[in-house]
Amino acid sequence: MSAIKETVDIDRSPEEVFSYITDPSHMPEWQQSAVSAHRVGDAPLGVGSQVKATWQLGRLQFPMTMEITEFEPPRSWRLRGIEGPARGEVHGTIEPLDDGARSRLTIDLEFESHGMGKALVPLVLRPQARKELPRDEQTLKNLLEQRAA
Repeated sequence: MSAIKETVDIDRSPEEVFSYITDPSHMPEWQQSAVSAHRVGDAPLGVGSQVKATWQLGRLQFPMTMEITEFEPPRSWRLRGIEGPARGEVHGTIEPLDDGARSRLTIDLEFESHGMGKALVPLVLRPQARKELPRDEQTLKNLLEQRAA
């Protein structure tokens, strides 16, 4: 199946959007299903860094460890799930608009399934993500633009 892809324009610079969205501690602020997220270790965030996150779908919680496989401030990043039955892969890009005064954020999301994830991904995770990603991007836009006001 194809990736889930959503785009939103944000009235903030690419640097501000990148800084906020790549900080794992902010995930529960703008992602509806995110319960918690934190970076593993104290090293600066970059390729090879790991993030532990937990998402809630209904009454079930899904922990996942993800690794940063691309990190190019302020333009793009990629996270890849490295354990669990359902492993997400997130690729984000930020394009400058209006000479860098605004940004166009695009998020691509796909899932890889293993074991029981083979049923979980198509029946639960992918439909939930298709529904939530546009709302999550709108929440992110509102949060970042309100911080500027």
